[in-house]
Amino acid sequence: MALSHRVNLLYIGTTMPCGIVPKGDIIMSQINSTRSGCKDVFHAFLLKSANYAGEMEIPIIYPTSAVPNKLITFSKILRTDDFDQWVCFYEDDGSFERIWRNPHKYLPILAKFNGVITPDFSLYRDMPLIMQIWNIFRSRALGHWFQENGLNVVVNIRWGDRRTHFFTCLGAPKNSTIAVGSVGCIKLLEDRKHFVEGLDYVVKKLKPRIIVVYGAAPDYIFEKYKKQGIKILQFDSETAKAHKAGEV
Repeated sequence: MALSHRVNLLYIGTTMPCGIVPKGDIIMSQINSTRSGCKDVFHAFLLKSANYAGEMEIPIIYPTSAVPNKLITFSKILRTDDFDQWVCFYEDDGSFERIWRNPHKYLPILAKFNGVITPDFSLYRDMPLIMQIWNIFRSRALGHWFQENGLNVVVNIRWGDRRTHFFTCLGAPKNSTIAVGSVGCIKLLEDRKHFVEGLDYVVKKLKPRIIVVYGAAPDYIFEKYKKQGIKILQFDSETAKAHKAGEV
């Protein structure tokens, strides 16, 4: 994975051919941040010390050997006093869009937990491709910022159809723990086909040591990865837990 060795001295700016932001350059985000009444609507602060992967410059998440012991969805973190677990975002986008709008507000709360799986912004196959790339960017940008602020971070890998394969792994670490969500992705044959194809690409590209699976992890999909020596760590979805508890 090619890295863009950019020195983010002033967040984001025009680059020279060597990829360095020269100190004397006029940096748009710096100028805007000093103008009276101007807000950092680009969230440039998330990328202050980021390195990037690929020509699209997706922020890089660094490797981890950390393994979640238990998962809680983001929408429930304000209603629990059990912080011995990891926060995940495997729920409707509307339930966690606020983490993008105001990450500073939630950072102290996330820091109480063992760690965070990066946000699972949706990649619907009928979304314009640029929106899907944007959602990958947002997830990696937040993940980088979480790491910079001392949180344990496992990268979430999300993909759609084959068009997304070339960017779905950008910024994700190799030989590390990764997480995927299978909820809503394997019940229908068409969805399952895309999930299986994408997962195969991800495993070949990232060579993960551990795959955290939120949702079902049937052997007909994951057994071959176990045989490759990859540990599959499965967690039930909220719906599955409710069914097992007789609440549905």
